[in-house]
Amino acid sequence: MLVRQKKIEKQKRITLTSKEISELLAEGIVTIILLLLLNVSITVILSGNQTLQGIIWATKGAFATELNTDLFWSLSKFVIPIFFVVDVGVLYWRLIRRYRQMQLRHIISELHYIADGNYDHRIPFELSGDLAKVVTSINGLVDSTVAAIEDERKIEKSKDELITNVSHDIRTPLTSIIGYLGLIEDRQFHSEEDLLKYTHTAYVKAKQMKLLVDDLFEYTKVRQPSVPINSISFDMAQLIEQLAADFELEADKNGMTIQVNANPASIKMDGDTEKLVRVFNNLLSNALKYGKGGENIVIDVEKVGTEAVIAVRNDGPPIPKKSLDQLFDRFYRVEESRSQETGGTGLGLAIAQSIIALHGGYIYATSDNRWTSFIIHLPLKRN
Repeated sequence: MLVRQKKIEKQKRITLTSKEISELLAEGIVTIILLLLLNVSITVILSGNQTLQGIIWATKGAFATELNTDLFWSLSKFVIPIFFVVDVGVLYWRLIRRYRQMQLRHIISELHYIADGNYDHRIPFELSGDLAKVVTSINGLVDSTVAAIEDERKIEKSKDELITNVSHDIRTPLTSIIGYLGLIEDRQFHSEEDLLKYTHTAYVKAKQMKLLVDDLFEYTKVRQPSVPINSISFDMAQLIEQLAADFELEADKNGMTIQVNANPASIKMDGDTEKLVRVFNNLLSNALKYGKGGENIVIDVEKVGTEAVIAVRNDGPPIPKKSLDQLFDRFYRVEESRSQETGGTGLGLAIAQSIIALHGGYIYATSDNRWTSFIIHLPLKRN
């Protein structure tokens, strides 16, 4: 926010201090004196050197002949204007150079102020020429630095949250495993039935831990930009039809039906089918798990321009609006108790988003009283 505010801050001209104004005046006076002395010296040299006088006479004659005027025959009308023009040019150049040096000093002062840790400050001067480009580049560099610092802070915060969530999700089943194995170790069971119950519970909790570790490994793997994509040509409509058939039995158990609408009937595209199957398996599993109370799961597959657009919808309970923007955050779950009985690891949608991004696409969610939809855009051909 600070960066954005500074970008629209009104620029101002550099205001010279009284010391700098005095320095500029002194520079002008010294320059004028030196130029006058130089003019006198040149005049003396010209008046005492016959050769130079001849050259000047010939030059004046050439100008008078070419321009058909007697103006150049007069010494005062010929030499003095030349001296005046040269003197004014030299004086202007000297003053502008010194003024540029003063502007540069102000810019350096602003840089030192920013370097002292005032990263919300920007150089506000309205300049022209190369100095304006320098100021624009400096402000852009500071903006990039501030953005990098903010990103670093977010990464650190994300790491802390990752450690907290992993610790919580591992500690809960691990506590149960240790507890039940401790009962077995101390032989605190009364029958073989109790023993089987304890071992079964420990086994189930161990599987939960393995699921979390597998998801965490998969998440970190697909987040790497260098992860390989085994791209092949396949039919997206046919892939969705096959996945829907695999989930039909589970959908029947939940009192739901799965319907696939493909337009056109065959959509050829490139992609890593193994990774994409992981995405759609997750979306269908979530639709069955969190769409309880609904009756329909509808998968629409369309070819739109150079993209394949796939929408996985269910008519179950809507997702709260405040949760929609956080659905794809790692470890985020709409059900906040993080119970393993009512939800998964909270990594499924984050993994799905990363896989879609690896394919050059994007995914987002919408939800209202009629449909909860996860919509995916994938390019038909990989760049």
